[in-house]
Amino acid sequence: MPSTKTFATLLIFTFCLVTACQTPADDGSATEESAHVHEPAPAGGEEQKKPLSPHTTAMANIGDTHVHIDYSSPGVRGRVIWGGLVAYDQIWVAGAHNATWVEFYNDVKVNGNDVSKGKYALFLIPGREEWTVVLNQNYDQHLTDDYDASLDVLRFTVQPDLVEEVQESLTWKVEPGEGNRGHITFAWEKVRLKFPIVA
Repeated sequence: MPSTKTFATLLIFTFCLVTACQTPADDGSATEESAHVHEPAPAGGEEQKKPLSPHTTAMANIGDTHVHIDYSSPGVRGRVIWGGLVAYDQIWVAGAHNATWVEFYNDVKVNGNDVSKGKYALFLIPGREEWTVVLNQNYDQHLTDDYDASLDVLRFTVQPDLVEEVQESLTWKVEPGEGNRGHITFAWEKVRLKFPIVA
């Protein structure tokens, strides 16, 4: 039978052994685990969904004047656009979400009409035979929710070009020409529009 001293020594040894087994090894693994817990969860391999109508811009200099268009670009995605998604003979945002706007950094002529430098909502009214382009003072609005015709600074009509090739994404462009002349163009589905800018 072991002595009291031997028994005490055995008890201390057992206690130290148990304690050592419960203490994690100082090999950095505890730090790595803590860091892992605070990392964002993985996406699971799924790609982040792209917006259906991404926000985009078109800009260029016409002569010495910078022209900037800000809009959202919906896609056709197999839908009937004209007379379907977009009604004929009604004011339309010419994009998606907030109103499409155009900014002229100097006074310009738009389709032969004087327009002061500034920022304007750029609306369209689609028609079966001709389209109307509208510049409106209230550029900061959602779609045409707050459209007020009394704030129009310019209206003019253009003839649409109909083409065979589908333009999937709605696209505005600022296209410089010779000297101080250029154009603003619009394309979506099979419709193309174009009107002149003189800086």
